[in-house]
Formats: sequence, structure tokens, C-alpha cells
Amino acid sequence: MSENGKPKLDHPVFAAVKQAFPGKRLRGTEFRGQASLVVDPDDCHAVLKFLRDDDAMSFNLLSDVGGVDYLNYPTSMPGRFGVYYMLVSHKNDWRFFVKTYVNPSIPTDGVDEDPSLYVDSATDLWPGAEWPEREVFDMFGIRFRNHPDLRRILTWTEFPAHPLRKDYPLRGRGEREDYRVVDRTNS
Repeated sequence: MSENGKPKLDHPVFAAVKQAFPGKRLRGTEFRGQASLVVDPDDCHAVLKFLRDDDAMSFNLLSDVGGVDYLNYPTSMPGRFGVYYMLVSHKNDWRFFVKTYVNPSIPTDGVDEDPSLYVDSATDLWPGAEWPEREVFDMFGIRFRNHPDLRRILTWTEFPAHPLRKDYPLRGRGEREDYRVVDRTNS
């Protein structure tokens, strides 16, 4: 603990990013040995590029991209939706998380394109980000600027919502009632 009672963030990435981006709003957390850096959506791509390209950092692998909906979360979050990048540096034997948060500006009960739910794509940095970003788009409705093929990956093209949003009903909105039941005799 530091002298002000807050946990001391001693992962080397925090100091390097703070030095590389002196005027940016950055927040760091550590929980159970896992370090996370929270950045604004507008700065996320630049920070990811720095972490990949800097010789001392060398985050050469994007392990995963994920999304979370914090609707009705018991503590306040910087935004309703979180996008997480799980990075690995084989050179340093580090795992590190970069997080960014976005807030919707229109109701989230449909598939309307919300101009507030945009994050820059990481596919130009790690081509393996293509499918995980598509999954985050499909399930949460967060769009990725400059993505080479941003379309649904788990639901059909005309699906009327984004099913991992917490305001989406558990039983759906009637999308499944029109399906023909397929059993062993007619498959």
C-alpha cells in the first residue's frame, strides 16, 4: 500500500504508458496479480500500438477481445459497456489487460446504430482481433472503426438485437418461435 491508502501499482507497463502518454487520462488497477490499464476509447488504439511496438513492452500476442455490459452493476463504472483486450508479452512473460468503456446515447433495446458505441479496431495491429471484435459487435452492439469485415458472427444478419446486453430478455423477443423443430426423423 502507498502512503495514501491506495494500492501501489508496480507493474512496469503503468510507468511506461504514463511516460509515453503524459497528457492522457489513464487509470490502472491490479487485482489478484492481474494488471489492467483503463484508457479512454479515443486513446485505446494508440496505447495498444505502443504496447505492441515498444521494445521494452513487446506485447506480441492479442489473446482475446471481450465485452461486458455493466447495466445495474452494484458499483459505478466509467461506462455501461466495457471492451477488454487481453495482451501477452512472450519476451517479458507478462499478461496485461487494456480496458475501455463506452456509454450508449440512445436506448439499447434494438439494433439501431449508436454513434457513441464505437471503438477503433485493433485488426491492423493484430489480425487475430478480427473474429473476437465481430463477436463483441454481434453480442453487445459495439462497433469497431476500420474493421475489415464487421458483420454478425454468431447470430443471423437480421437478428433484431444484441443478446448479451442485460436489457435483452432471457427468453428473447419471439425470434425463436418461428423456427421449425428439427428432430432425428426429419433432419
